[in-house]
Amino acid sequence: MADNRTLLEVEDAGRDFDVSRPWLNRVIEGEERLLLRAVDGVSFSIRRGETLALVGESGCGKSTIARLIVGLYQTSRGRIRCAGLDVTGPEAHQLRGRMQMIFQDPYASLNPRWRVGNIIAEPIRALGRTLGKAALRERVGELLLQVGLDPQDGDKFPHEFSGGQRQRISIARALSSNPEFLVCDEPTSALDVSVQAQILNLMLDLQQRLGLTYLFISHNLAVVAHIADRVGVMYLGRLVELADVGTLFERPRHPYTRMLLDAIPDLQMTGKPRTPVGGEVPNPLAPPAGCAFNPRCPHADDRCRRERPQPRDDGLGQVACFAVEERRI
Repeated sequence: MADNRTLLEVEDAGRDFDVSRPWLNRVIEGEERLLLRAVDGVSFSIRRGETLALVGESGCGKSTIARLIVGLYQTSRGRIRCAGLDVTGPEAHQLRGRMQMIFQDPYASLNPRWRVGNIIAEPIRALGRTLGKAALRERVGELLLQVGLDPQDGDKFPHEFSGGQRQRISIARALSSNPEFLVCDEPTSALDVSVQAQILNLMLDLQQRLGLTYLFISHNLAVVAHIADRVGVMYLGRLVELADVGTLFERPRHPYTRMLLDAIPDLQMTGKPRTPVGGEVPNPLAPPAGCAFNPRCPHADDRCRRERPQPRDDGLGQVACFAVEERRI
């Protein structure tokens, strides 16, 4: 059960990537620098023991947010704080063991030339925690048991395991530094459905036993409904809606959130009217003026095309939409 103490604070975070052509080409042809705003002014917080999920179409900035939080990317603007410490400031080294990341592809995130025992023990050594050889081996065995594997598996190589087992190894490696916060970047998307369920149940069990806090990134709304406490919906680098998981699935307010939920197959054949997601995601190098979703939104008006809506809290959560604010939908 989540408490009211905030662990992570993201305030107006942004990340730009310079995708310009080489300097000489730009000088000769008179071109300006070209910036891609992968994340553009995102703000949210996560309480201790809570799971916040970020969802959205591919390219909306979910994984970039994850990398900003763990320090793999530097923010272009804004601030990110974990346990009161700035993740990009001089005190960031104090967070190295307190936050870890589980990557999307278990086939690519494990060193194929290392034995599993060395892979799991690497964060312990990197953080300078002095353990004897026997104690380190015992700790690795405990971590393997914790994720449903055998301690003897530490002597094997990653290629000897299935995809689900490799993701369990990735989770064991993330837990080796005794973290309090895990960033999970689509940890089940590379797995089949039955294995996805096993990994999700394992993560829920570990959260209850160890008091972990998750940022869970996914494009699978069924997975999000199973694991999340709150859900944030991203579109073109911006957060358009943030609400409790029950509220978001039962009373979605932003037109984009409604379209995402309408894309889920209606297996019960309720006959409910559904609006398919129309159009294409705009070019992120030249986003539309005003609301980024306005070219695809059936409720857009002139104000939506001129002004950028800001997230507003209406008691049910946060939503950035003029149509909701003006009660047109």
